[in-house]
Amino acid sequence: MRQTELLTKAIDPKSLTAGQLMEDAPLTCGPRTDGLAIARLMTERRIGSLPVVDEERTLVGLVTEHDLLQAMSEGRDLRKIAAADIMTPSVLTVTEERSLGELATLFQDRYLTRVPVVRGGKLVGVVARRDLLFGYVRALRYWT
Repeated sequence: MRQTELLTKAIDPKSLTAGQLMEDAPLTCGPRTDGLAIARLMTERRIGSLPVVDEERTLVGLVTEHDLLQAMSEGRDLRKIAAADIMTPSVLTVTEERSLGELATLFQDRYLTRVPVVRGGKLVGVVARRDLLFGYVRALRYWT
């Protein structure tokens, strides 16, 4: 759930942070999760990427639609490959303190759609472009 869903009064949208905007219970997979299971999760939940975490929720990578499509175009069987085989291991992340303005700039400059939010290397959420818009609109709801 996003903290911005719980807003009951207007706040300055510029004061919003990644911690308030992010989905705090994102779907994840492990390094050994097979590609077909990842593809199913992504299509059923209509998400474009899945963070890969270890047993301690340390972020170890990210599998995107692009990664799955690349494997398929190479003729690889998604049932026989693991997240660790196709994930991007060096993932751009942000911390909970990152402001809405900084996030918007990052998303625009890097052509991102979503980014993992970490605390001490542990995944605590994911913030997407739509979350920025949602939070902005919610914050302005009563703002004058």
